[in-house]
Amino acid sequence: MIKKAIRWFIGIGGGSVGVLIYFLMYNILETVKPAYMSKSIFDVAMLTTLFILFGIIFYFIAPFLMKKSQQIANYIQNEVSKIPLPEMITTIFGFIISIVIAYFVTSPIKAIPFVGIPLTMAIYIFLGYIGSNIGRIKKDEIAKYIHSKRISSREKINKKTVNAMPKILDTSVIIDGRIADIIDTGFIEGKVIIPTFVLEELRHIADSADDLKRVKGRRGLDIINEIQNKSNVTVEVNETKFDVEYEVDIKLLKLAEKLGGSVVTNDYNLNKVAQIQNVKVLNVNELSNAVKPQLVSGEQINVQIVKEGKENSQGVAYLDDGTMIVVENGKKFVGSSIEVEVTSVLQTPAGRMIFAKTK
Repeated sequence: MIKKAIRWFIGIGGGSVGVLIYFLMYNILETVKPAYMSKSIFDVAMLTTLFILFGIIFYFIAPFLMKKSQQIANYIQNEVSKIPLPEMITTIFGFIISIVIAYFVTSPIKAIPFVGIPLTMAIYIFLGYIGSNIGRIKKDEIAKYIHSKRISSREKINKKTVNAMPKILDTSVIIDGRIADIIDTGFIEGKVIIPTFVLEELRHIADSADDLKRVKGRRGLDIINEIQNKSNVTVEVNETKFDVEYEVDIKLLKLAEKLGGSVVTNDYNLNKVAQIQNVKVLNVNELSNAVKPQLVSGEQINVQIVKEGKENSQGVAYLDDGTMIVVENGKKFVGSSIEVEVTSVLQTPAGRMIFAKTK
């Protein structure tokens, strides 16, 4: 069915060739016009005759044309498949550059009468050939240049991180997932260390019978893969071993002391223990609190009371970032949006709580 449609298409194309020949040979055909025939009838008759004649010719030679076209296409495909991909890319790149140059070179030449267009075509062909050949010949040098640029960019990153304190990730911050976004922003400098005992703990969590723990564990492993694929930071899996009886938190602190690094966590208790042992800690929750919009006493905000508070008259609302707001006399407004006035803000490493009253 497709071959038949292509054959008809070639036949119509042949008819179009006949029409083109008519216009090209119009002056010659005018000399053979019979005297008794009007010009309009002769034109229509010649156009129709040439269209049908060449349409029939091309229709019958269509199988031959299709076969030859297929052979040519197969030949080109085989030859192109033999060309290495770097050579093909540099050849195409060189050809495109040469065509752009030819466009600017030939802009004033096109206006020259008679020779302008032929000369323009010759320049395009010549420069296209030269450009593609240069691209093909210089493929190795171009590949080396690109490779050296990649190496130099990595070296720059490494130089920046040489003097920076390594960051050791604990289990909680990996499962939390925000660390991947923080790394994307470029705020983390130095090596990112993932201890093998943290990986083991994540594997155990991922294999847990509890559905929630299993989901958290698998999410943590996915976050590690995501971090390892980031190009703006160096990630290292540290295989330092400690006594089995030590808990993971103790191992983290000992590893931080050994490497002279800091522990990245959102575990409040680990944060406190690290401070006692003079180990530097980067708490993701503290960072999150630091970048939250600041509210001061007396400021008025619009909130929705979602539930009752612990005290009889209290209502509870939340900001968009999840910060809890305890509203005095807000119980009767549960389910409604009201304007409240901030009375105080309680800030702790574990989070922030806002106290307010109704107006």
